[in-house]
Amino acid sequence: MKTSIFFNEKPVRTLASLAQKDKMWYASMLCKETDTTYPHMMTILSKFIDEGLIESEEQGRIKIIKLTAHGEDLALDMQNLLRRMERGAAKSEPAKEDEKAKK
Repeated sequence: MKTSIFFNEKPVRTLASLAQKDKMWYASMLCKETDTTYPHMMTILSKFIDEGLIESEEQGRIKIIKLTAHGEDLALDMQNLLRRMERGAAKSEPAKEDEKAKK
């Protein structure tokens, strides 16, 4: 997947992960999901808060991270875009293999 051409991969994957409604997300879960260090994740989340994309809610010792309405719209767009890019990459793989076979 060549998302690095268009986006910074970790923030995009973080936002797309938060759109999954079947989980209650907190920072360390997002780190594992996106293969990101905790300090880097905190930087990403801080920027998301500044942009009004997420909000956090304390539940005991952890902070649950939720998308705002604006963040949810953007996250769903990112998910759709990532899916379309992955489909495009999958379609181009057989073409690359055909080129190698011809050589």
